[in-house]
Amino acid sequence: MEKIKDTIEAVIRDLMVKKSGASDEGPEDWLRKVLTKKELGHIKFQYFRKGILGLITDSSVWLYSLNLKKGVLLKKLQQYSKDIKEIRFSIGDFS
Repeated sequence: MEKIKDTIEAVIRDLMVKKSGASDEGPEDWLRKVLTKKELGHIKFQYFRKGILGLITDSSVWLYSLNLKKGVLLKKLQQYSKDIKEIRFSIGDFS
């Protein structure tokens, strides 16, 4: 059974993407195209608003590793959406 928190997050994400006038693809789709499978296993999409893409990592090691690649990731993500101005990483819980 799906958690209500996950359902609400999905609805809000869909509303944000539709409000921005973006195509059917959203930030999670862009991340799948840019990151490796291993990297995707250690991050979770948190939010995308006002040009800032927020991502949660599962450890400080991945936070550090992704921060080193932040500039390259930003350029790759901007190929899919010019609205992305910044990426912010934080450590958090995936549940």
